Amino acid sequence: MGTDMIRFVPTVLTIIRQSNYTATPWRNGGGTTLEAARVPAGADSFRWRVSVARIEISGPFSDFAGYRRTMVLLRGAGLTLQFANGHKCDLRKTGDLVDFDGADTAFCELHDGPCVDLNFMVSNSVRSEARILGVDNTAPVYACDEESTLILSIADPIVLHSDAGETVKLEPWDLAVLSRGSARVCKADPLARSAPSDVFFATISL
Repeated sequence: MGTDMIRFVPTVLTIIRQSNYTATPWRNGGGTTLEAARVPAGADSFRWRVSVARIEISGPFSDFAGYRRTMVLLRGAGLTLQFANGHKCDLRKTGDLVDFDGADTAFCELHDGPCVDLNFMVSNSVRSEARILGVDNTAPVYACDEESTLILSIADPIVLHSDAGETVKLEPWDLAVLSRGSARVCKADPLARSAPSDVFFATISL
């Protein structure tokens, strides 16, 4: 990726704009993936990957044995994941999250038309934690040594204030990767009387 695609704040923060995600079709033809980040970049076998996928039709998920998958509904009327072991999981509203083994056989049933979802995949050899947090005013985030913290707003613009003195506005679905430092995540308009902004956070131990 060129430097015109990613904005760097030295040693602390990397910003990857949604407009610069790389589009690739699914292996099974059921949708399109916009890849935000892959580490190592360009490798078939990766430690972690973040992407945004548009699911056009109901159908089976591709096999990702060796990885843990976290999926978040970003847009659409929702979907149901049916696993081979009989377990079901519904994602009905924006921000709903499910975590599952990439080796599990899963069938995706769309509720009412196409959906868009966030996909976070991590190798089984890597420790990670992912969650959705409603940010009302300010939420602190940290990245200790040998860690990275991922930040992606689900539906609202947010602002990051890093300890390096940098202030960056993120539009929905832009990805921020924080390393070796701390930052504050704020609503873009903290004075607006509205519901908390749902933000995806993930911590990866490198």
